[in-house]
Amino acid sequence: MSDTRAADPPAQQPGRPGQPGQPGQPADPYRWLENADDPAVREWTEKQEAAYRAAADGWRSRAGARERLRVLLDRVGTPSAPRPAGDRLFLARCRPGGELPELVVVEPDGTERVLVDPALVDPSGSTTLEEFEPSWDGRLLSYQLAPGGTENAVLLVLDVDSGRLLDPPIDRVRRSTVAWLPDSSGFYYVRRLRAEDQYHRRVRLHLLGTDPDTDPVVFGAGREGTQHYTVRISPDGRLLAVSAGAGTARRRDLWLADLTGAPPEAPRWRPVQQDLDARTVLRPRRGPLCHLVTDLDAPRGRLVTTTADRPTPDTWRDLIPQDPHAVLEDFAVLEGADLDRPLLLVVRTRHAVSEATVHDLADGRELTRLPLPPCSTVGRLRVAAQDAHEAWFTCTGFATPTTVLRYDARTGELTPWQEPSGAAAPSAGTAGTAGTGTNTVQTTFTSRDGTPVRMFVLSPTGAPDRPRPTLLTGYGGFGQSLTPVYSPEALAWVQAGGVYAVANLRGGGEEGEEWHRAGTLDRKQNTFDDFHAAADHLVDAGWTTPERLGLWGSSNGGLLVGAALTQRPAGCAAAACVAPLLDMARYELSGLGPSWVGEYGSAADPGQLATLLSYSPYHHVRPDTAYPAVLLAVFDGDSRVDPLHARKMCAALQHATTSARPVLLRLERGTGHGARSTSRLADLYADLLAFFAEQLGLPL
Repeated sequence: MSDTRAADPPAQQPGRPGQPGQPGQPADPYRWLENADDPAVREWTEKQEAAYRAAADGWRSRAGARERLRVLLDRVGTPSAPRPAGDRLFLARCRPGGELPELVVVEPDGTERVLVDPALVDPSGSTTLEEFEPSWDGRLLSYQLAPGGTENAVLLVLDVDSGRLLDPPIDRVRRSTVAWLPDSSGFYYVRRLRAEDQYHRRVRLHLLGTDPDTDPVVFGAGREGTQHYTVRISPDGRLLAVSAGAGTARRRDLWLADLTGAPPEAPRWRPVQQDLDARTVLRPRRGPLCHLVTDLDAPRGRLVTTTADRPTPDTWRDLIPQDPHAVLEDFAVLEGADLDRPLLLVVRTRHAVSEATVHDLADGRELTRLPLPPCSTVGRLRVAAQDAHEAWFTCTGFATPTTVLRYDARTGELTPWQEPSGAAAPSAGTAGTAGTGTNTVQTTFTSRDGTPVRMFVLSPTGAPDRPRPTLLTGYGGFGQSLTPVYSPEALAWVQAGGVYAVANLRGGGEEGEEWHRAGTLDRKQNTFDDFHAAADHLVDAGWTTPERLGLWGSSNGGLLVGAALTQRPAGCAAAACVAPLLDMARYELSGLGPSWVGEYGSAADPGQLATLLSYSPYHHVRPDTAYPAVLLAVFDGDSRVDPLHARKMCAALQHATTSARPVLLRLERGTGHGARSTSRLADLYADLLAFFAEQLGLPL
């Protein structure tokens, strides 16, 4: 039993639901810990917090780790690629030394103004900027702010010239896309039906000067069970596109309306794609042609053309066919009076590493390849609505802070975009790890069923020289890819002499949609087998030993680590689960759980429940087992994954383990699942690294 246990939770209290042996249900002795407002749960949590503080205060590397992380986080601001609108540029940027991204406008003469500073809106630093969208002419700006990290935001509209807010805030939005009408008189957006309802949403039209509660529904009525919509409009206001999907399932229905024949509040919808097992994204443009990215009959993606008057799949013509070894991520059309022909900028990831190519828009023929830094990741392409001869995009690597690059199709040059604030940017084509003491290699290993899986390994030497304290992380879910992005926590660990590894597991999107589906539903064990094989590879290749290996993951990655430590308790010395899913029999009953059934399955289905219970970490905690040191980190404002998962797992592990290693619960208040201030991020990473340093023997 762990010597850090704060108290004996009353697992067998009379009248508490979920006792072992309850008919028709799996054993659930700690169900009483689900209700955070229960006085007994509050008392238990306070004792866990006290135990955590006592342990963390003794970690020798904690202060040094925080100081080092703050330096790494402050090296360069983290700008978004500027969004051109009218003759202005809009971007979010956190200045070096700043706490939260500011929303900035850059005027035609190069001067800049801060339009929105969340730190001024909320000096506590717990309100975050979620999304923003300028009107086509750049006169107005919509933006979304969420308090306490909850991601439950309000949408506001700003007059860019005067800085004056227009209209009351619109509540019940959650990272809604916004599609402005061409005359800036209003916009389409997505809003929840009720404040307490996380799942049922509608696409609405808001006209400035009107009451948001009277905004007409333009799409979604009668589509119960559909939670996610995106809305886009062409710059001329003719074409309006809506994609609709249930939960996080990759399948998306797609609809198109021609607004020239109907009032904006009553679009006449035509299906582009309906009831097909595919994800398709349409970017409306001026003129009759439409371009779509789809994985229909192409799990790694292809770019097709069609016409607005008949956009169904039977008319699609391949412009950029599927690459059998690279995933199509983004595209942008470049055209204008200064170009002799329209061009197409295409971004792919090949085994999780970005590449960008330029093509002839007429026939898709590749013309050139952009000289990106090696082992890097390209962000969303941003181009003007018209006369778009240039594109901006972010570029980053494990050891390279995010910078903005600018491609000019007139000259063919790719250059750093120098912000008016004077922020330094490395030149395109430079090695992403130069001068950091960090070397990155990509290696391939074989999983249990013979599938080859790739992994990035960051180290001081670039090759195994001796077993070093090593951190292994992964995600393996929802088609999300772990690509090279700036990682201060990895740099701090490697610069102290450790090894940091990032595994590209099945369930992610690194190798396309088939790779994603190979780690979902009844195939979820593939994800865990890949992770076990990654750990074995690090040991067999000489990078580390089980006694010097730590595992960590966040959200679905927390589920991954929870499964790893319960399936192979002796496989590592320490594990950290951040905002984890751990009770898979009841995950649908809290947070955004109902929207994840397409990924994991439902406990309401007996067959799927059996699969969920076959790996549910909480249900596989075994008495009298020597578990590794475990840190469970959660956030009280998390509206995606309820901290109840970590509470139950913490209690179960504390009462099961026979090792002397600690099982700790770190609860952070006033923040949520995603964005947070720089100080909070430094504190979180410092605690994680100090925990691992203590257990694995690496002074930071």
